[in-house]
Amino acid sequence: MTPSSKADKKAAIDIAAWMFNIVTSVGIIIVNKALMATYGFTFATTLTGLHFVTTTLMTIVLRWLGYIQPSHLPIPDLLKFVLFANFSIVGMNVSLMWNSVGFYQIAKLSMIPVSCLLEVAFDKIRYSRDTKLSILIVLVGVAVCTVTDVSVNTKGFVAAVIAVWSTALQQYYVHHLQRKYQLSSFNLLGHTAPIQAGSLLLLGPFVDYWLTSKRVDAFSYDSASLFFLILSCTIAIGTNLSQFICIGRFTAVTFQVLGHMKTILVLTLGFVFFGREGLNLHVVIGMIIAILGMIWYGNASSKPGGKERRSYSLPKTSQPKKDLLLEPSDSDAKV
Repeated sequence: MTPSSKADKKAAIDIAAWMFNIVTSVGIIIVNKALMATYGFTFATTLTGLHFVTTTLMTIVLRWLGYIQPSHLPIPDLLKFVLFANFSIVGMNVSLMWNSVGFYQIAKLSMIPVSCLLEVAFDKIRYSRDTKLSILIVLVGVAVCTVTDVSVNTKGFVAAVIAVWSTALQQYYVHHLQRKYQLSSFNLLGHTAPIQAGSLLLLGPFVDYWLTSKRVDAFSYDSASLFFLILSCTIAIGTNLSQFICIGRFTAVTFQVLGHMKTILVLTLGFVFFGREGLNLHVVIGMIIAILGMIWYGNASSKPGGKERRSYSLPKTSQPKKDLLLEPSDSDAKV
């Protein structure tokens, strides 16, 4: 296969992965909004546990069919990942409850610089000036779209800090573990989903009661709420899988930057289906700025030197200079 055809194939798979993630993520937001707002199922942590139950069932079926091969993930790394992931879920729910919507959006935006910091610290990533500026443009655009009232208190700030760092670490570890142990997205989900399902189903009812003062076992289930609950769990399989695929193929930073396209899409769909309420000039301008920033980021980070791991010079020896040159592998060059 020629280099150009390989590049075309990779680009097609990359686009398909992003579209898969966008469709499932936006779909689950709409379904969960109906489930919680219309039918009163406000048990977000327990719902996430149910999402991982269905994801676990999917990995079991795929393993039985032979699509998931035996693989190894050390217990310490698995437990570390699950700890970050669960703190992320609980932290985000608590942050949304204790903070204003504006500060919650600012906290979500801060995940991009935190993810950048993790890549610089652990992976020795170096960003070009254009890549840094494009990330800044995305942050400005999404902030203009979404940040309205901004108020914060001490406990809300602590919850936001925990949520941001745990989410950034969880997403960093998705890419790190796949690369370190040569795990596919299916394999990694096969290791992590059962532990997350069990821990969240044990923890979820208590966290949800603390947040809502309502008991999940006392909820009045009917056919409509059960339909949306099952639909949410079904879509969650695609959401969880697509997240692992995207972060595995790219990085947590790229996933965060381009992931804000989902925010723009959700706002647009809200305007289309629920009227023009909230649609004003500064929101439209913010959308345009964010989209231009995403396009710029994709272009800047793909250029040579746009986003790459630092290479360190080897000490001088008596060998010819050409012997000192190391050919970077695909996983250690541009990311």
